[in-house]
Amino acid sequence: MQSEPLTIRAARIVPVGRPAPPGAVDLHLEDGRVVEVGKALPDRGFRQVDADGRWLTPGLWDHHVHMTQWAHTLSRLDVSASACPDDVVRIVRAHDRASGDRHSTIVGFGYRSAGWPAAPTVRELDEAVPDRPVVLISGDAHNGWLNSTALRLLDLPLRDTPISENAWFDVFPLLAALPGAEPDPVQAYRAVLRNAASKGVVGITDMEFESSVATWGRMVPLGLDTLRVRASTYLYGLDATIAAGLRTGDAVPGGAGMATMGPLKIIADGSLGTMTALCCAPYAGHATRGTCNVSPEELLQALRTARAHGLDAAVHAIGDAAATMVLDAFRDSGIRGSIEHAQLLDPADITRMAALGVRASVQPAQLYDDRDLSDQLWPGCADRSFMLRSMVDAGVQLRMGSDAPVAPLDPWLAMAAAVHRSADTRGPWGAAQAITPAEALAASTDGQRTVAVGSPADLVLVDADPLAATDDSAVAGHALRTMGVAATLVGGRVVHDAL
Repeated sequence: MQSEPLTIRAARIVPVGRPAPPGAVDLHLEDGRVVEVGKALPDRGFRQVDADGRWLTPGLWDHHVHMTQWAHTLSRLDVSASACPDDVVRIVRAHDRASGDRHSTIVGFGYRSAGWPAAPTVRELDEAVPDRPVVLISGDAHNGWLNSTALRLLDLPLRDTPISENAWFDVFPLLAALPGAEPDPVQAYRAVLRNAASKGVVGITDMEFESSVATWGRMVPLGLDTLRVRASTYLYGLDATIAAGLRTGDAVPGGAGMATMGPLKIIADGSLGTMTALCCAPYAGHATRGTCNVSPEELLQALRTARAHGLDAAVHAIGDAAATMVLDAFRDSGIRGSIEHAQLLDPADITRMAALGVRASVQPAQLYDDRDLSDQLWPGCADRSFMLRSMVDAGVQLRMGSDAPVAPLDPWLAMAAAVHRSADTRGPWGAAQAITPAEALAASTDGQRTVAVGSPADLVLVDADPLAATDDSAVAGHALRTMGVAATLVGGRVVHDAL
């Protein structure tokens, strides 16, 4: 979108992978670019922003967001504080009794059942709320727990267990048909976009299950244009994407230059929280090794088709067996792209990732939720989980994100997790796999190496130096987690102003 020329006065540039001028400098921004950097630049009649010695970094990106689901969490019942099915049922029953609406659907989010002492059942929900639809979405979004009323309204077979993986992903688009299940997302989008701007976010890769190409073609004309979007497609939309002639990097119709075509997204396996991530060894105490959501043959064919039509690929792989299968498909198809999550890895596959040029799109804040569950279900594998240090050292290109709503859309939280690897008073988990603040910031800026003439005017002013030298990862993590963002600019336009 068009922005007025702007001068930033007295900013200190953060050296993200490249040297930066010492001390405070001025910057002239015009036509969405940095056009001049120097000491005491002459007044060109531009609008003035006084940075007052604050630190200037390239704008932050979240490379894995489910934006509609993230927006919907604002109106969903929080059931994350649950350690067993009874806890969830208690929260749902209390909400139902307190609600004066007897017809709208209760939609909750956040339970994580893999570590529970007992599996949840539909029968429990039916006893708690027999006459009103209930839909509960797991914190990893890989399974859903519905009562019988909701199952009937959706014309789904009655069952007594939650629905997971491909069968659950097929249900997601049906939820809008339930009464009150999905309110108009426009106001919710406005709220989450304001919050993203307040965190310094200038861009996302949207991995939403519905067509994010169509969504952003609708949202941007409504003024929801305060960040850049790479809009993905899933396999169900691949033919339509090809028919529309959209290649990765192309402008999305209606996106006003703010939305471009992103990758083909494929979910190759499940998740740790649903005990469906595809692993080489069985989960401790269980016979399962996880779930393969797409066969190796189907995956290879899809990637070859995508490559032939100019699309990159983003392939979800959380378990080590899934990562090996996905890297085989990248090798045999020759496509460019990323493994999404890469949570549990065979070290040999890190070497292969580097050799193939496959990026690692990682979500470090998820280790906060997965630390204890990993030790329970993947004992002895802490040194192979979230292997950020090993990937950086091997030359794998890191791109960081949140997978919101699985973790909050907050790059500072992700950076803190990557640097400190602990969310409580315990020491770092897998400390040898921690990376430095500089490496974490570099993985959050979409490849932008500091701010210089010619840089995009997608910029963030922060209250402290995010690379302040410290040998204490806890101190560094706290500084990142609590970083104050004074201003966010997208294309030179101020979208957040706390100066």
